[in-house]
Amino acid sequence: MNVTQNSERVRVGTQGEMPEGFQTAVDMDGISVLVVNYEGRFYALRNNCTHQDYPLLGGEVSMGRITCQKHGAKFELATGKAKSLPAVKPVRLFRTEIEDGVVYVSAL
Repeated sequence: MNVTQNSERVRVGTQGEMPEGFQTAVDMDGISVLVVNYEGRFYALRNNCTHQDYPLLGGEVSMGRITCQKHGAKFELATGKAKSLPAVKPVRLFRTEIEDGVVYVSAL
């Protein structure tokens, strides 16, 4: 499926399939997007540490932040901002929407 970033959205799955702490990655127009269920909210950000192009999927999530497993950089789920070195650039955010119990991701 070819997804355009302006008008399309990608189905991630149902809320029931994604309990607290759940993480997955979906492809959005060739970009890997990380989706995280943290404290009952779904967050979506580019699945890529801005320090050295390492996937964030599988990183520890706590205090509203995800930690890159490679060098320990932390990114705020709500803003994408880098919160610890070695990363200084934010990661790109995506919009999450829930419709009829299904979670979708789209470009901001």
